[in-house]
Amino acid sequence: MKSSFVLSTTLLILAPKLLSATTYYVDSRTGRDSNSGTSASRPWKTLDKVNGSQFEPGDRILFRAGSRWEGGLTLTSSGKEGSPILVDRYGNGPLPRMDGNGKVENTLTLKNVEQIEVRHLELTNHGPTPAERRGVLVAAVNYGTAHHIVIGDLYIHDVNGTNERKENGGIIFRTIGTSVKSRFDGLMIERNIIWKVDRSAIAGDSNEAKRSNWYPSLNVVIRDNYAEDIGGDGIVPWATDGALVEHNIVLHCNQRAGGYNAGIWPWSTDNTLLRLNEAGFTHTALDGEGFDSDFNSRNTHFLYNYSHDNDGGFMLICTPVKRDKWNVGNTGTVIRYNISRNDHERIFNLSGADQTLVEHNAVYVGPDKDVQILLVSNWDGWSTNALFRDNLFDVAGTGRYGHETSRDVKTGKYIIAPGWGGARDIRFEGNQYYGRNIDIPQDPEAKIDPKYRKANIDWKEPVFDPAQPEGFGKYIAAHRRWMLRMFTEQFHFTPQL
Repeated sequence: MKSSFVLSTTLLILAPKLLSATTYYVDSRTGRDSNSGTSASRPWKTLDKVNGSQFEPGDRILFRAGSRWEGGLTLTSSGKEGSPILVDRYGNGPLPRMDGNGKVENTLTLKNVEQIEVRHLELTNHGPTPAERRGVLVAAVNYGTAHHIVIGDLYIHDVNGTNERKENGGIIFRTIGTSVKSRFDGLMIERNIIWKVDRSAIAGDSNEAKRSNWYPSLNVVIRDNYAEDIGGDGIVPWATDGALVEHNIVLHCNQRAGGYNAGIWPWSTDNTLLRLNEAGFTHTALDGEGFDSDFNSRNTHFLYNYSHDNDGGFMLICTPVKRDKWNVGNTGTVIRYNISRNDHERIFNLSGADQTLVEHNAVYVGPDKDVQILLVSNWDGWSTNALFRDNLFDVAGTGRYGHETSRDVKTGKYIIAPGWGGARDIRFEGNQYYGRNIDIPQDPEAKIDPKYRKANIDWKEPVFDPAQPEGFGKYIAAHRRWMLRMFTEQFHFTPQL
């Protein structure tokens, strides 16, 4: 009897909270702001009505499929743990669409809120001329810790932000703590399509990143997103500890920015895991790599990623050697079980980083390519302590190894000479060299064969057209299966994720 009484009492206490959750409906065609909004037959009409309303934990705000609005959606209410505010669609048809039209800085703004999930919206923000614009801004400004924010299943396209600034474009997550340290704990960015945006597809922005003011976001997950035709960078976690960047596809970055950009790379992070991502067709050799382990970062791990056809190559591992309040360097990068295929210019560029491990990777160089397999370059000093072990370098064209002697700052291309210049303790152990490899480094137990060995791998991956977003769910599942099969064929065991 006592346990039944306790359970009944608990349910009675919780009942008002459960019953108070309300579902609101918004329909741009049949709605009226004078309606209650609490039934599909009496929906609200405008974004202004939603923006001016306060919501309670557990409330749902549903936008009618096929509806369209001009302007921006700004939510200022928070849910509670276990009872987030949910934003989604209702009805059948195309995603509810919100066009910023360059009249708002952000088409969707979540500032100083938490316990909120937003899904299944179409967002654009294209103005007459480029300016600072975003599809989505998630911000914690002098807020403390913002918990559980989900940005999922959005279709973001045609955002002509300025390519002069990295912190605009598709989805930007920002932490600023000038008076109260601020960060995210439990930010998930998943299954979004980001197409034709400037400058960044998904990127962080923080004044909590320098080590003298270090306050990283926790439990950040960036997963199953597709980004194509990006002005600058693809995916850039920033000021995080323990972020997971998993199974994202990033194609044709650095299209318009004209500066130093790459496909997928962490900056000012600790303990980032990047796995099962694809980066291809990054433009220019101003960086221009598919992947990058960048500075003020420790213990970055790249596992089972696929890089191909990037103008700048596969992987940049870099830092200014100088240490200051901003920079602890780049130490402890691990690059393991990745595939580089038909990347250009350079495969690995080691510049200033230390304690780097590169092992069990497969590099395939096409017959028309003359690339630098390892370029060691100088960024206010040289790298120390790097081990390249048990990698496959399969070169149908020409592969070279050496250090920077000069660089064309306009194109980003290097001239190299044999050896490692001022770098120290750069070791090669047990690698396989097939085809035309020039200036092979000293490598105990190396296997060297001048004949190119072609990989027996199914390179025919699933294809997605971002102009047809309806097929994205099937595509992303098929792409993951294909990636796992490709790595199994390469490394003869199935990746355990």
